[in-house]
Amino acid sequence: MYWYGPHVGGWGWAAGLGSLLFWVVFAVAAAVLIRTFLRGSRPPYPPNQGSGTPPGHGPVTPEQILAERFARGEIDEDEFWRRMTTLRAGRQGDVPPGPAS
Repeated sequence: MYWYGPHVGGWGWAAGLGSLLFWVVFAVAAAVLIRTFLRGSRPPYPPNQGSGTPPGHGPVTPEQILAERFARGEIDEDEFWRRMTTLRAGRQGDVPPGPAS
């Protein structure tokens, strides 16, 4: 008489757990696919932290950073040449004047 009750065979919890596991795997797979398609062909992170230099091609010099800032329009031509002159003067051993004590 009670053969078809809620505890038939003791496998009721396994069906619920299996269903939950299925939906978790489905949600993770959907998130990975969406993220992959939204990213497109971009790499997951910029090479050399946004310097534009591919990894393995040496360190980025201050002159390269300054040239990139000028190319992006962050600084004007006068500012570019003033800073470039300062950089090159510092490389020749000249010490720029510090604040007055």
